[in-house]
Amino acid sequence: MFISRRLIIAATAVALLAGCASQNPYDTQPPSSNKTAKYGGLGALAGAAAGALISHDDRGKGALIGAAVGAAAGGGYGYYADKQEAELRRSMQGTGVQVQREGDQIKLIMPGNITFATDSSDIASNFYSPLNNLANSFKQYNQNSIEIVGYTDSTGSRQHNMDLSQRRAQSVSNYLTSQGVDGSRLSTRGAGPDQPIASNANSEGRAQNRRVEVNLRPLPGQQQSQPQY
Repeated sequence: MFISRRLIIAATAVALLAGCASQNPYDTQPPSSNKTAKYGGLGALAGAAAGALISHDDRGKGALIGAAVGAAAGGGYGYYADKQEAELRRSMQGTGVQVQREGDQIKLIMPGNITFATDSSDIASNFYSPLNNLANSFKQYNQNSIEIVGYTDSTGSRQHNMDLSQRRAQSVSNYLTSQGVDGSRLSTRGAGPDQPIASNANSEGRAQNRRVEVNLRPLPGQQQSQPQY
């Protein structure tokens, strides 16, 4: 069956875009693997061809849609996480929220200076904008679970800090749900003063330890799979 030269060029362009992996300028860690790009590109080429054949009325549109779907299928969850990570880095830029990536997992670290006032679980006014961006992202990318973990510094009793950190995590969860994020994907945990990331001996370190972390993990059955050839 004949496919126009312009269609092939367009489909190939999508395939190349899907298959080329470049390091995010805000990421200090080197890329761990190029397998996602490899299989994403192969999937895009296959999807483009299939889409062109299936969509008889508009072969160009069919090829482009098929390329995008094929790239995601070929790259597995890793390709999906790549796209979500890039979108999160863009939307969190300038907010103070850190985006970290390890394998299929994405972690967002929200420092205490933008999240909650001292000894409070009421969301700070300047925290709403980053949370709104997160909610929009989580609704668009809905193929992972969302664990929200609250942390405190070591000031005060352990029980008080455990309770406070749980309330803070729950406040974030409640707000995300109110913005349309599926509550079945959300879980919360209060870790109190455990796992400090800085010294509690000074105010700067304590401020870093007062934080909220959001962990994104693939839903069951969504771990990265790669086609066998």
